[in-house]
Amino acid sequence: MDKNLAKKYNPKDFEERIYNYWYENNYFRAEINEDKKPFTIMMPPPNVTGSLHMGHALNGTLQDILIRWKRMEGYEALWLPGTDHASISTEAKVVAKIHSEGKTKEQIGREKFLEEAWDWTEKYGGNIRKQLRKLGVSCDWSRERFTLDEGLSKAVEEVFIRLYEKGLIYRGNRIINWCPSCKTAISDAEVEYEEKQGKLWHIKYPVKDSDEYIVIATTRPETMLGDVAVAVNPEDERYRHLIGKKLILPLVNREIPVIADEYVEMEFGTGAVKITPAHDPNDFEVGLRHNLEQIKIMNDDASINKLGGKYEGMDRYEARKAIVKDLQDKGYLVKIEDHTHNVGHCERCKTVIEPIISKQWFVKMEPLAKPALKAYREGKFRFIPERFGKIYVHWLENIKDWCISRQLWWGHRLPVYYCQNCEEVIVSRQKPESCPKCGDVDIKQDPDTLDTWFSSALWPFSTLGWPEDTPELKYFYPTDVLVTGYDIIFFWVVRMVFSGLEHMGDIPFKNVLINGLVRDSQGRKMSKSLGNGIDPLEIIDKYGADALRFTLVTGNTPGNDMRFHMERVEASRNFANKLWNASRFVLMNLGEELIEHEKAFASLREEDKWIISRVNRVIKEVTENLTKFELGIAAQKLYDFIWSEYCDWYIEMVKPRLYGDDELSKDTARYVLLYVLKDLLKLLHPFMPFITEEIWHHLPNTGDSLIVAKWPIYKEEYNFEESERRIDFIMEAVKNIRNIRAEMNVVPSKKAKVIFVTNNNEIKNILSEGKVYFTTLAGASSIEIRDNKDGIGEDAMSAVVEDCEIYLPLEELVDIGKEIERLEKEKERLEGELKRVRNKLSNEGFISKAPKHIVDKEREKEDKYQKMMEKVLERLESLKRK
Repeated sequence: MDKNLAKKYNPKDFEERIYNYWYENNYFRAEINEDKKPFTIMMPPPNVTGSLHMGHALNGTLQDILIRWKRMEGYEALWLPGTDHASISTEAKVVAKIHSEGKTKEQIGREKFLEEAWDWTEKYGGNIRKQLRKLGVSCDWSRERFTLDEGLSKAVEEVFIRLYEKGLIYRGNRIINWCPSCKTAISDAEVEYEEKQGKLWHIKYPVKDSDEYIVIATTRPETMLGDVAVAVNPEDERYRHLIGKKLILPLVNREIPVIADEYVEMEFGTGAVKITPAHDPNDFEVGLRHNLEQIKIMNDDASINKLGGKYEGMDRYEARKAIVKDLQDKGYLVKIEDHTHNVGHCERCKTVIEPIISKQWFVKMEPLAKPALKAYREGKFRFIPERFGKIYVHWLENIKDWCISRQLWWGHRLPVYYCQNCEEVIVSRQKPESCPKCGDVDIKQDPDTLDTWFSSALWPFSTLGWPEDTPELKYFYPTDVLVTGYDIIFFWVVRMVFSGLEHMGDIPFKNVLINGLVRDSQGRKMSKSLGNGIDPLEIIDKYGADALRFTLVTGNTPGNDMRFHMERVEASRNFANKLWNASRFVLMNLGEELIEHEKAFASLREEDKWIISRVNRVIKEVTENLTKFELGIAAQKLYDFIWSEYCDWYIEMVKPRLYGDDELSKDTARYVLLYVLKDLLKLLHPFMPFITEEIWHHLPNTGDSLIVAKWPIYKEEYNFEESERRIDFIMEAVKNIRNIRAEMNVVPSKKAKVIFVTNNNEIKNILSEGKVYFTTLAGASSIEIRDNKDGIGEDAMSAVVEDCEIYLPLEELVDIGKEIERLEKEKERLEGELKRVRNKLSNEGFISKAPKHIVDKEREKEDKYQKMMEKVLERLESLKRK
């Protein structure tokens, strides 16, 4: 033990040293231990090329609080870290690098491109790991995983093959979301919808050999180049005579049929819909029902292809303008209306997506969705808060088949091969030597890779060695808590659940703790475009990781967004500084040896019992709040207890004893100071790990490091309610005296006599035994306890506490006008309290339904406030007579 804690709190002096100490001593390491219960969290893997932002900092802090708490509770706590290969975003960065060198990925070829991608990953992949360490995360780095690791790649391949063999993976021509910029298919979950002001073009489609025409309305006139029919509802009298007839497609002059389909809503628009199966998901389904041709009129970059006639080579929006002009020139355009509609954008590059027919690989979702819904409805796992379960249910109830193939090179390549002779499709763990159908040896692997979320969906079990039946998998799966944002419930949570049920036969986690966004001080989402992003590393550098962590968790409630204020970071650092100085005070006053626990507890004073009882209750409350995932409430309780009760009250209460001559009293005070400090350091450790560990190493008789110290346990025998009640009364009286002095601007050095008037013998006893508190904490020159106020000058300042009046004869300082004003305010306050409690007590519903002890408590309050009011009114009357 080194009692010489640095004079000044400076996190830079020890945060890195402490983290290295934990890491080098394997405190984060989790082993299989049959004598312990496991507790497992899987870190949501950030992008390998990413950098720490406030969302990561919040998410990481919440996970670290839970894992540190459970580690101290005696669980074998595994927090498994890792990163995601992030196929689209990583490939985009590597492509940009290659472009800056004047090349394209096609020019350098797949093999060289993948070398570049791995180089990029190795160069930037360690950034976020280093940054997370700065935050203090206590994850088991020895088990770190990357979604392209050999073991995880094996798991991905195994899942693909198993699902294919079960008929749950298929290849087909379907409408998919196509990003013309990334030049790949993306899943429904990767499309962001944004409300946009657009146009609705009404176009005449002439009936062949007739003067009649049908008017259709469209928001995408360029897709008319791929129209193959116009559909009407079979019950629509307006068009019934035209069903089966041919229309002439404007500008293209191709004949297309009028078909009848119940999909068409008669009341919507004109009641007639152009059918473009290759460019609209609904039209695709209509086309299948009516055996219609599929005419794809766009290239991968969303330019018009050779089927677009004179518009070939034009960008889709350039073609739109040209087509609208031609329709107008030829008399086909009826009108143009303003139209607000949701437009889908690629979530990564923000390009407007294009629904296009494409031959892709899909997962059949209905057979997988049903068990995932059932598991949630049966309570196998839960969301915190519960309301987020609705997003989960809604997504699964409305789920479509999942497009899993991506036209990218960076990622898990599909284990699919094609015979170049007979076009046989072969799904295999390795390239076959020859085609099993025709025997040809010209076999090529599918160039596509799998959606990133396909591998992420396996994260809870692939990271533990699946498909091998490893001891880790048996011990640590299913995991206990997933901490994630509400924005990826459908991206990731849903997929992990159905994957866990399908491949492990069990849910992947028991609890899903949802955290909100970290917004700026104005409530805006942090973004590059707004320039309002805050770098967590800059905050750590200036204020320390503990201050950032405590700021992120205090005031945080599950599922709700939070505003980030720099003033709150400064307040958190001030809190750390307060704890540091209090700990220095305790260490400087410890003496050479501590008395034994039994001897100290046999000679406890009232204030000792009070603080022991209070920390005992805080242990219970913090543990209960952590159990309920109310981490913000737990942090606030610790803040209030440490700052106010321990530092501002207890330390000040015991100072006279520490500087006095009673050695037993002195030793007892020292012991209790240290006893409580140890408990509060343990409770605070998950929230502020660095400062608590640093202080812990300076304390005597601490044994192991704080990170593995035993979590405090509530003890009924340390529940000293009577002492709490007595000290609480004294604290209330001291606060009132301080308030009077503050209102009168009495300088701290000015001592004043304090007179207590009460007929309550118990209160007299409390005041008599607690005289020292008023001289040390309330600036009292002397204390007088009376039955009545005879002889007290009218000019004395007063306050009222329960069954007791307090008077300060401050004749030379008193401003009677101000005292009347103060009492009027107190009268107004008490009127409000009496009105509230009387409204409650006059409410028959409350009286009949509330437990008896609650009703009795309200009646006690009414009695207390009434007595206080009488004293205030009496004092006001007395002053106003002067």
